[in-house]
Amino acid sequence: MENINLIKDNIDNLTTLWRTVATPLLSYHKNDPFQFSQIQNSGWPNRLWFREEITEENLPQILDILKNNPGLVIPYWDVFKSNSNEIFEKNGFEIRNQLVAMALKLDQKFELENKLYFKRVLNEEDAKTWSDIYPLSFNYVISKETLVHNYENVKFYLVHLDEKPIGTLTLFQTGKVMGIHGVGVIPEMRKRGFAEEIMKFAINEAIDAKAEYAQLQASPLGKNIYSRLGFEDLFSITNYFLA
Repeated sequence: MENINLIKDNIDNLTTLWRTVATPLLSYHKNDPFQFSQIQNSGWPNRLWFREEITEENLPQILDILKNNPGLVIPYWDVFKSNSNEIFEKNGFEIRNQLVAMALKLDQKFELENKLYFKRVLNEEDAKTWSDIYPLSFNYVISKETLVHNYENVKFYLVHLDEKPIGTLTLFQTGKVMGIHGVGVIPEMRKRGFAEEIMKFAINEAIDAKAEYAQLQASPLGKNIYSRLGFEDLFSITNYFLA
């Protein structure tokens, strides 16, 4: 894989998603070299991000943004070949979680077992259901309003087993890249192969959309599934917050 381009594409897809969902809610802001989005009554995206190496000189600006927008999480992409993340660690920031950015070259579809039913969220009732079950998987809320204002921009899916909503999926395409986000299964339905089935559906959708690569950011919980499906590691992401 052409890792340099794939790294850029991964970050582009993720940050464009953050910008896209926040813009209709007037919650996206650019303050060079930083961008940030913070949606009221929502735990996501609520990120402050940068696309170039940072230095100690950037710290006052970071702290000023955080003072006026408490609760923002700062993703640090391990792509700068430096230790600039130490700026956060020696200035009172703590690690919220760590993810691995991954990519898959799309070439063939998967067969689905068809146990699950995927319904794209296109109305307020489904948006509320999606918003209600999402935090059961991720321990933070994505507000119903975030979905309602982004039906056209982002594909949010409710995943059903029989008549019961058991999971979530978000797909967001940038160019030839399909970003797979928010793959969640409620706790009582885990370890039954449903997350892998959701991923296979997502990959098939990406192929139908003429994407060349699928990209994602894996938590430790899901990484083994993605590796088994052929995804390869690109770089690590450490999410920092100011306690």
